[in-house]
Amino acid sequence: MQRRTRVTAAVLTAAGLLTAAACGGDDETSGGGGGEDGGRGDITIWYSNNEAEVAWGEQMVEAWNAEHPDEQIEAQEIPAGASSEEVIGAAITAGNAPCLIFNTAPVAVPDFERQGGLVSLSSFDDGDSYIEERSGDIAEQYQSADGEYFQLPWKSNPVMIFYNKDMFAAAGLDPENPPLATHDEFLETARTLVSSGAAPMAIWPSPTSEFFQNWFDFYPLYAAETGGTPLVEDGSATFADDAGLEVAEFWKTLYDEGLAGREAYQADAFADAQAAMAIVGPWAISVYGENVNWGAVPIPTSEGKPAEEIYTFSDAKNIGLYTACENQATAWDVLKFATSEEQDGLLLETTGQMPMRQDLPGTYPDYFAANPAYEAFGDQAARTVEVPNIPNSVAVWQTLRDAWSQSVIFGEGDLQEALQGAADEIDGLAGQS
Repeated sequence: MQRRTRVTAAVLTAAGLLTAAACGGDDETSGGGGGEDGGRGDITIWYSNNEAEVAWGEQMVEAWNAEHPDEQIEAQEIPAGASSEEVIGAAITAGNAPCLIFNTAPVAVPDFERQGGLVSLSSFDDGDSYIEERSGDIAEQYQSADGEYFQLPWKSNPVMIFYNKDMFAAAGLDPENPPLATHDEFLETARTLVSSGAAPMAIWPSPTSEFFQNWFDFYPLYAAETGGTPLVEDGSATFADDAGLEVAEFWKTLYDEGLAGREAYQADAFADAQAAMAIVGPWAISVYGENVNWGAVPIPTSEGKPAEEIYTFSDAKNIGLYTACENQATAWDVLKFATSEEQDGLLLETTGQMPMRQDLPGTYPDYFAANPAYEAFGDQAARTVEVPNIPNSVAVWQTLRDAWSQSVIFGEGDLQEALQGAADEIDGLAGQS
């Protein structure tokens, strides 16, 4: 499974999500209130069609059903569609969404909430306390504007820099201690990789125009540079600052010098040895497997921060409880069962994705000792930044992507003016209800 395939299947095109939200009519409610009297009995759930997640989901359902004969789970993979979010939006509109969906993208939550499709998990007596005790401070990023939780932070794929050790060695670079900590080191390393002939491209993030592509070029580096600042904070865009300009100039240099590709690569450039580096999460370990002799290092910063201070993009997927569910009390119990310490451990073992749980390495020391390739991701999972939980989230990201494509990838116009123009437009979008 290549990253581009995974991301495209996992997130919605801007037009699709906005269409789905519009189909909800004029309903501006904030979803239903569940609570302990929300009904008990059988429920339905959807989970991802990712093979590893299906395996985890099947065992979770079997374990629950064996202990709860009067509250059975009927589970299926999320139905096929242009994207999972489009399918979910349509189900909300039709009123036939399942009780739980273990594949809810944070970027879509504000629109699903606006449709009245999501139950506030804060309406359960232990809703807030369960979420915050499990996830810690990271949970705050997943609150809606009113402080309620309409999603449970479930699992993340904190992105780092993967690099091809063989290509680094061929270029005369140290494959065990690659010079990638600072922006300047990264650029010099990129130049060496390409000029030596060791790699056609140093790095090849997708240059296409979809709103989510900035999650795998700009956003991780901005999070690292700023110590975890989100794209929008307190209703205002943050990125038209010195840190944003630094990151934009870094990427523009890569494109201008032919070290990053301006043309879309139709497969996985890192897997195909067309790029020496990639920005990916722990899911990639099993994908690349033994086909690439890879290493992983934290996202670079201008000054070369120590690894324990570096933030990155979370690439999370969460769990939503949907208002079409009749037996919401059962659904809440299932949600807690599915995110228990035992089930989170099984998710980690089965998928290699990081449950959003406090002190992940300390909670599962045996797993990380047996799987050292995942250890750095387990540590990184404590320092991640999510897409802001704001109105018009897709339009916000599309606005940035449009400005980024023109000024950074294709080098047209002034960088500072492009960032400021996008920020001004985003301030307006983020302020709309």
